[in-house]
Amino acid sequence: MTTPTPHFTEPTTGYWQQILPASEAGPAGDPVHGPWQYGYPARLTDGRVLVLPIRQIAGQPGHAVASLICNQAALDVIDALGELLAARLAPLAPEVVVGVPTLGLSFAPIVARRLGHARMVPLGYSRKFWYDEALSGAVQSITTPTAGKRVYLDPNLLPLVRGKRVVLVDDAVSSGSTIVAPWNLLEAAGATVLGVGVAMCQGRRWAEVLGPERAAKVFGVFDSPLLQAVPEGWVPRD
Repeated sequence: MTTPTPHFTEPTTGYWQQILPASEAGPAGDPVHGPWQYGYPARLTDGRVLVLPIRQIAGQPGHAVASLICNQAALDVIDALGELLAARLAPLAPEVVVGVPTLGLSFAPIVARRLGHARMVPLGYSRKFWYDEALSGAVQSITTPTAGKRVYLDPNLLPLVRGKRVVLVDDAVSSGSTIVAPWNLLEAAGATVLGVGVAMCQGRRWAEVLGPERAAKVFGVFDSPLLQAVPEGWVPRD
């Protein structure tokens, strides 16, 4: 197999470690149209900038995404994103905050605490022996395309969500397929899902997958476009 030539990509070790003031535009290039080289300046809801590394897509070297891997980010960055996410979800006045595995569990405790809750409800991908298959749902995403992966609600936590107004918290929404299973699971368990909070909304494919009613209930801290290569770097994909 021929390895594609890297196009304005670099190691990500130094990324996600600080949030820049609103006065700083981030990497060179038009803040809306690009082109950007190596990093994409994501504008947060409070105007500040988080620079995301640009990663080429395997098998499609002319396409890329700006990436957020929150368990590699500075703790201060996670705290800041969690605070902004909580502010977006606060008007919904949820009774319960539900964390979506895996990386959504980094933000759910911050959101729950900021909204005045003493606890949150975690979902999981690991099936414990006392779990009930009826409290699970099949998960499929661009990163887990094969069948077999499921998301579970611990039966012991069912009383915490049944009949309650809840919000789901995840790190990102991209294809939209990953959030469908926990959304359906919570509704089947008797909860009313008021909305989904994510740090990053990547592209707009997720809106088509979720449909207009559910898509209107997704709240993000920043948007990240899908990207395509040009000689000078990367620009939003057509």
